[in-house]
Amino acid sequence: MRALFGVLRVAAAAAVIVAIAGQFAVSWSMVEDRAAFVVNFFSFFTILSNALTALVMLVGAWLAFSRVADPPWFDLVRACAVTYMATTFVVYNLLLREISLDQATTVPWSNEILHVWAPLYVVADWVLAPGRHRIPWQRLWTIALFPIAWAVYSLVRGAITGWYPYPFLNPAQEAGYGGVAIYVIAIAAFILLVGSGVLALSRTPWPHAEPGVAGRRDGSARSVGPTTATDAPSAPDPDADRITTG
Repeated sequence: MRALFGVLRVAAAAAVIVAIAGQFAVSWSMVEDRAAFVVNFFSFFTILSNALTALVMLVGAWLAFSRVADPPWFDLVRACAVTYMATTFVVYNLLLREISLDQATTVPWSNEILHVWAPLYVVADWVLAPGRHRIPWQRLWTIALFPIAWAVYSLVRGAITGWYPYPFLNPAQEAGYGGVAIYVIAIAAFILLVGSGVLALSRTPWPHAEPGVAGRRDGSARSVGPTTATDAPSAPDPDADRITTG
């Protein structure tokens, strides 16, 4: 089963990389200020979350082929990627699907992979792929660090350059900075909600690592056989059932 998901992860990573490259190539051929375009392109949360996902899927594939269980650090990074991709899926399909973004012509097939099919696969992989372990609830705030840093970066850079990756971050909208604050707080709350669900799924009884895997990793696995002579079962007494006749 681990090997099967290793293959699927390679395929998912390849699809994401091709989708990012396809959109980048088309946009690159249509813009004039290419230096600004490169920075803008990699300022989209969708691009960043998908790039992280491609890397996570490739590392996950290697782990699936080489180990019986994933290390704790990878479980946490993977949980972050799943949360960001699920957020990308929801925000795009609820708020942005009908809006044309300022990065030249959107490539339809690339758009669907990055906003729909890749997020759906990553969530399915989290639910079904064996080898993960329970993530402590205290790690929830770790998941929120990158989105907070991205929002601050986008607002600061936008105030300097006048360019914002998404319309709801632009204070030039009718509601101004108040409207931006509402959107940011709502999305942050949603990310924490999704992250809570991802962590909750990590605590379900399946598909965790096989019993004993955690013990083998930290050296605490117990022997299942007798360890001393006194632990071994004694041989039956041949005279135990003999009836004494006098």
